Amino acid sequence: MRSVWLDTHQVPAAAADEFVPGAHYDTVVAGAGLTGLTTAVLLARAGQRVAVLEARTVGAVTTGNTTAKLSLLQGTTLSQIRRHHSEEVLRAYVEGNREGTAWLRRYLDERGVPYQRRDAWTYATTSKGAASLRKELEAARAAGLHVNWTRDTELPYEVSGSITLPDQAQFHPMEVLGALAAELRERGGTLAEGVRITGAGIRSPLTVRTTEGPVRADRLVLATGIPVLDRGGYFAKVSPSRSYAMTYRVPGAPASIPAGMYITADTPTRTLRTVPVGEEELLLVGGNDHVVGRSPSPRAAVDDLEQWTQRHFPGAERTHVWSAQDYQSVGAVPFIGTLPRGGGGIYLATGYNKWGMSNAVAAALALSAEILGGSVPWAQVLGRRTTSPADVLTAVKFNGSVGFHAPKDWIRAELSELPEHSPGEGEGVVGREHGRPVAVSTVDGTTCRLSGVCTHLGGVLSWNDAERSWDCPLHGSRFAADGSLLEGPAVKDLPRLGS
Repeated sequence: MRSVWLDTHQVPAAAADEFVPGAHYDTVVAGAGLTGLTTAVLLARAGQRVAVLEARTVGAVTTGNTTAKLSLLQGTTLSQIRRHHSEEVLRAYVEGNREGTAWLRRYLDERGVPYQRRDAWTYATTSKGAASLRKELEAARAAGLHVNWTRDTELPYEVSGSITLPDQAQFHPMEVLGALAAELRERGGTLAEGVRITGAGIRSPLTVRTTEGPVRADRLVLATGIPVLDRGGYFAKVSPSRSYAMTYRVPGAPASIPAGMYITADTPTRTLRTVPVGEEELLLVGGNDHVVGRSPSPRAAVDDLEQWTQRHFPGAERTHVWSAQDYQSVGAVPFIGTLPRGGGGIYLATGYNKWGMSNAVAAALALSAEILGGSVPWAQVLGRRTTSPADVLTAVKFNGSVGFHAPKDWIRAELSELPEHSPGEGEGVVGREHGRPVAVSTVDGTTCRLSGVCTHLGGVLSWNDAERSWDCPLHGSRFAADGSLLEGPAVKDLPRLGS
């Protein structure tokens, strides 16, 4: 599974960006997605010595698998925030996203990166969804957004209502990362791929431990989707969500596909936008999100999305299919700022709730200002928000679910013996061997035997039959069939076992 973005644009590697163990930087940034690279560029502009360390490749995780909508209308996010927080927090969130959106659009203009202006829509096809839309309309207007209610859309099916915000934007996320990476290098910054951060000290200058050796830094920014250091327990404050996307050639396009950026207020989620590729205009369809590691069959979610698309866009020919991982915060507002028990020199950004394009840049603006001694009023409001009763209930729901799955999955693994024969192609199974969970899978004709226990906090892994990976149902760490770490709060591969 590979996204249309990763398949159509690669950020060139720079031979000069060699990782140097023992080097000293003003700031080390972990993660080369939109948050990490934007933060690094802003700091490099201020004259800092900056190194971005990426465990895999630029954009390999969230940014390279997003739907890349740059919008202040974000599904039903604003009404969720209003339910959890004050009007002041709601307005601060929108102001931060407004600044992030404006900064990124200026940047794309300056660097000559193409993007398309599009109207954003949130719509419903049920009466329950329409009621949610009314709340979103009220919240958006309370936050100062000029949204409109209508039942007239470009969609090929009837809706029970929709709200729309004009003049938002969509783009190719890897082209944006390419421009940021180029500027970082122009300003003397380092971008090293294949270097995973595994730990850090507390007192500045920090010793930052990596898979390729340590470096020193006055500050460390964790732009890794979810913080890879457990201080502050953010793995328990966000819920990891997996969703799916596909692109299609549709007969009669572009006239036969909606030009706007659409997302439902209903469940299961459906999101749509266009994707210009060469002379073609493809249709992107996404949705069917679920908590990581807790779907009985991710492949069934992909098949369902395919069937939905064929029903509404007959003759659509699929070109790409992929998935993405996002983190939902307990209060629907991202966590941005200094990491607790980080000595004041470690910073984080997480919990974008599937709206990472504007939130990533907003986080970069806030973090770089804090590091450089500046002040951003909206970021201060978001940083001092208090925990509401709704936050507590959401946290109980998140962590109660984790508490339910942890012992249940161990019992399941301990009661189930491994089958005598290897799994079939594309299949994986967890069972008991010598009293411990063992994970066995067969991919591309190779059978691998691994520890079936996540290297983060010991969750029993589940097989992902769509992506042929091992996923942790507790906090969202994911591993390839050979045990190599893909993403999540874990920092170590799965131990391989003998035959």
